[in-house]
Amino acid sequence: MGELTDKAKGLGNEIAGNIKQAAGRASNDPRLEAEGIEQERRGEAQNLKGKVKGALGDKV
Repeated sequence: MGELTDKAKGLGNEIAGNIKQAAGRASNDPRLEAEGIEQERRGEAQNLKGKVKGALGDKV
């Protein structure tokens, strides 16, 4: 179950990060854009963590 949770949280963070990046670019706010990039990367890491859990869980 942890696999799906990590993947879902990761996807949510990736989407929110992309929205922040777009809002930062639109409002000419580099700080908001940087926060969006950071959040997107965090989401990618969570998604990867879920994939690893899934791969290891199938082999155990």
